Amino acid sequence: MFKNFINYVEVRTKITSIFAFLISIALLFYMKESINWKLTLIFFAAMFIFDLTTTAINNYVDTKTNNERLQFKRSTALIIIYVMFLISATLGLYLAYLTDLVVLLLGALCFLCGVFYTFGPLPISRQPLGELFSGLFYGLLIPFILLYINMPKGTFITLNVDYQSISINLKIMPTLKLLLFSIVPFCTTANIMLANNICDLEKDIKVKRYTLPYYLGHKSLYLYAGLYYLSYASVIIMVVLKFLSPLYLISLLTLFFVQKNINKFYKVQDKEKTFILSIKNYLIIMGSNTIIIFISSVPKL
Repeated sequence: MFKNFINYVEVRTKITSIFAFLISIALLFYMKESINWKLTLIFFAAMFIFDLTTTAINNYVDTKTNNERLQFKRSTALIIIYVMFLISATLGLYLAYLTDLVVLLLGALCFLCGVFYTFGPLPISRQPLGELFSGLFYGLLIPFILLYINMPKGTFITLNVDYQSISINLKIMPTLKLLLFSIVPFCTTANIMLANNICDLEKDIKVKRYTLPYYLGHKSLYLYAGLYYLSYASVIIMVVLKFLSPLYLISLLTLFFVQKNINKFYKVQDKEKTFILSIKNYLIIMGSNTIIIFISSVPKL
């Protein structure tokens, strides 16, 4: 039963949310920000359980569309989705109650996109938007929410709502730094989705699933490589702007291993043989970046 559940929600694929969380924690340490562990752990639980929920929804809908078997009876599988959704939503609402309206709105946005990624008359997964949405929500929103709940109020954005007006105050420089920091998790996450869609292109077309590679064709491979190069370029820019320590440049050495995997994927795009290379590249880049930021924070402690 437990093994079936693990396979149903694909726990092994949750590295994207876990590493987005860890690299954000590393940044908080580097910036010498005190971490509110109560809020942080509530956010992690809500984030992780909802990540499991979206995968379960995806598998539930896809197996029905493709006439494939699930790990459980469909009624049981649906109950699991409802239970996980209720737990993650409750945790999300509790986090919003402890913080403010910004967290509530961003959390609601995450829930809506997570549900309608596969479900609905025009699911995101059947459009050329999967890479963009996965990159944004794992690469940008997870770091943003985590930093937002742990940094002084008004660091990024202030939202005031009353009966007469709505006012938003956005701090430009902190937001630009956050966007720059998010490039690495955005690009590496988007490339997992892109590699998956490239490998599944022929299969997807048969079920009328027109993803980004359908429109880009062979150019998808150029985008695949380009996203990795962009992530490395952002590392250099962050160091040049003194946003992060020069020690962060050590992560550039991993390009040697990433390039070898890029070359292999260029030769063969196969779900069984080479899709795993995008996972390996993710672990290489995100793992090295996270570790180096943690190490860079040691003299600052």
